[in-house]
Amino acid sequence: MAELASVDWSRAQFALTALYHFLFVPLTLGLSFIIAIMESIYVKTGNKEWRDITKFWLKLFGINFAIGVATGIIMEFEFGTNWANYSWFVGDIFGAPLAIEGLLAFFMESTFFAVMFFGWDKVSKKFHLISTWLVAIGSNLSALWILVANGWMQYPIGMKFNPDTARMEMENFFEVALSPVGIIKFLHTVTSGYVISALFVIGISAWFILKGRHLVMAKKSMIVATSFGLITSLFLLFSGDESGYQAAKAQPMKLAAMEGLYKGDTRQGLVAMGILDPSKKPGDDKDPFLIDLEVPYMLSLLGTRSIEGFIPGIDDLVYGNETHGIESVASKMEKGKIAADALKIYKEAKKSGDTQTAQDAAKILDENMKFLGYNYLDKPEDAIPPVATTFYSFHLMVTLGGYFIALFLVVTYLCMANEIENFPKLLWLCVLSIPLGYIAAEAGWIVAEVGRQPWAIQDLMTVGVGATNLADTNVKISFTLFAVLFTTLLIAEIKIMSKQIKIGFESHV
Repeated sequence: MAELASVDWSRAQFALTALYHFLFVPLTLGLSFIIAIMESIYVKTGNKEWRDITKFWLKLFGINFAIGVATGIIMEFEFGTNWANYSWFVGDIFGAPLAIEGLLAFFMESTFFAVMFFGWDKVSKKFHLISTWLVAIGSNLSALWILVANGWMQYPIGMKFNPDTARMEMENFFEVALSPVGIIKFLHTVTSGYVISALFVIGISAWFILKGRHLVMAKKSMIVATSFGLITSLFLLFSGDESGYQAAKAQPMKLAAMEGLYKGDTRQGLVAMGILDPSKKPGDDKDPFLIDLEVPYMLSLLGTRSIEGFIPGIDDLVYGNETHGIESVASKMEKGKIAADALKIYKEAKKSGDTQTAQDAAKILDENMKFLGYNYLDKPEDAIPPVATTFYSFHLMVTLGGYFIALFLVVTYLCMANEIENFPKLLWLCVLSIPLGYIAAEAGWIVAEVGRQPWAIQDLMTVGVGATNLADTNVKISFTLFAVLFTTLLIAEIKIMSKQIKIGFESHV
């Protein structure tokens, strides 16, 4: 096996940080709203049971919030340490949403977190309630700006390349901020966090019911969480459909990998489940599946909003399809080389004072700029992401999403009928479902990030070009240290939360 290069270690380190960070973030996003709903019921009814319920879940929220902040800060620093070329190239654009997240959303979230956590009996009930809602809004605004930045990487718009500095510069902030890819990514991601939080509250409440402890408080917690989970899981279905539609327009190669689709067609079916043939290669005549079950027409409907729509496959996107006006990667590579050569000529002409040559080169560069990243591919097949990883992650995510909807429907009905405690097997299923929400969310991130490889910025910069030229040893050491640190933090969170859960509701009064 070939030894991993520095860029591979940098990718592994960032993936490690992101995956651990997203174990903490979703619970913050959703639990903050569930707590706000519970406290609203308390303020409205004056029933102190709801105050005790709110304070119990608030303790768990606070533990998770503190540990999530640590991983988030480290991840932002990694843009400078491990991805300096990327940061130089697009820092003027990518940095703006992150700066807004830190200066506006995170400060707002942190400020009112102090009131929410320590302000009981020190401020009025209404002001405390407002603070709780502002923490929930602030945490989700943080996610908005981070996902706007991520969405821009997957669908770069609203910018212009400056050949004098060799950097991308923002032309239209609102185009970046309101990118359809970024907005639907935000909606889909935060909603997955809401579902995770609902599963978390339902699972812990189910444990209390099984143990015969705090039955009234546990059942009240469960009815709020399952109602919240049912509504948000249904919206997750909608946002997932829209995410697929946006991928079909902005990242067709990702969609093809998600479905293991090599040869495109009209009236294309959606693979409900399947096993890929690991020997399948781009351009050959092998069936990509050893076994599969397909829903007719659904992929065309998802990607084009018409069953007659053409969905390109991997072969169409790599080798071109003249019938449907799809340019080959080889042609894009040639144009990418023209762009890179034009930039070089422009720089030399500017240095020597040859204005006319510089203007001609700038024009050629502008015409071919959208293909610049293809200059860094060694062969057309390098434009294909890891198909098996993307395919299986996508289908795992979708399968679990369907399961969550069914679980919330059943639990909501039984809670409404006040019969939930009579179904111990279902309660145990609720407990065991807590980690499934995290698995689904992590699978979704794998689809989003692995599915867009080899691009750091879609069509403009490959991951290898964006990486900092670091010695392997440095990255290996930091990777190991972060792996140990994050694992320790995760174990600590689980232990502290478990201790607080065992204490129960009353001790949080």
